[in-house]
Amino acid sequence: MSAGKEFVDSVVSVNRVTKVTKGGKRFSFSAFVVSGDQQGKVGIGLGKSREVSSAIAKATTRARKNLIDVALRNTTIPYNVIGRHGSTQVVLRSAYKGTGVIAGGAVRSVMEALGVKDVLAKCVGPTRCGQNVVKATLNALARCRSAHKLAQLRGKTVKELVKDADVKAE
Repeated sequence: MSAGKEFVDSVVSVNRVTKVTKGGKRFSFSAFVVSGDQQGKVGIGLGKSREVSSAIAKATTRARKNLIDVALRNTTIPYNVIGRHGSTQVVLRSAYKGTGVIAGGAVRSVMEALGVKDVLAKCVGPTRCGQNVVKATLNALARCRSAHKLAQLRGKTVKELVKDADVKAE
């Protein structure tokens, strides 16, 4: 992690957990944080502590250690994709410039940390748990590949790949 990179952190959820002991109740907190550099890297982290601030600090350091690269096309994602985690399903759709981030709270925090400015998102499924929604969003983003990566996997150049796509579209 270099000093020149500016990270954007957002707290998705903070949960209070109570442990009942012989001496009384012990409270602890767990924080779930999304961190990104707004240049195509994003990560998540979960931190637990007796205090909220130290739980958030732990989660932030874990999120910055677990960054993943996401292929972007200008200010949006390359193509429509569906991500799943548990019973949560997140549908991400690429959008034209100027559309904005049309997404719920958990997906919005991931997109802002990632640096995506135009995207349409919908959480589908029975659960709306913030952690599951974020993990499903990261699952969807991990499936995105750039044109250069797809061409490399198929042993072609990007121009050949685009030409093949135009021929198939006709």
